[in-house]
Amino acid sequence: MKGNKAMKLMIVLLAVIALAGTAVLMAVTKMGNAKEQEAPSADELAESSIDIPEMTTNLADGRYIKIAFKIQTDSDKARAEAEKRDFQIKDVIIEQLAEMKAADFKGKEGMAALKERLKRDINGLMQEGKVENVYITSFILQ
Repeated sequence: MKGNKAMKLMIVLLAVIALAGTAVLMAVTKMGNAKEQEAPSADELAESSIDIPEMTTNLADGRYIKIAFKIQTDSDKARAEAEKRDFQIKDVIIEQLAEMKAADFKGKEGMAALKERLKRDINGLMQEGKVENVYITSFILQ
């Protein structure tokens, strides 16, 4: 009798482990497919992005910067909204730059931090989608 109960328990445990393994495998496969689909083509990037032309502004330490951006959105609606809000986006950029010093632009980390702050602030303005990425397309520090 005890051997029969132990055998049933072992079969149930094996079935649970097999189901859990299958679920994990399916989840990993779906995540892999989602990552492949997330990478937009060059044409899709161009269609969902807007240019912020080169602008010149003062930094907090008295120096000045000339900088231009390309802002990638997640949809055509978001791109259209960003185009309409370009004056607000420029305002956000100027506010961020006015608080920075030339030393803040040293290395990759400084540029990455600026792009993340701009992405966050611009997304705060958006209602029809969101900003996926901010690219610096021109940069001169004087």
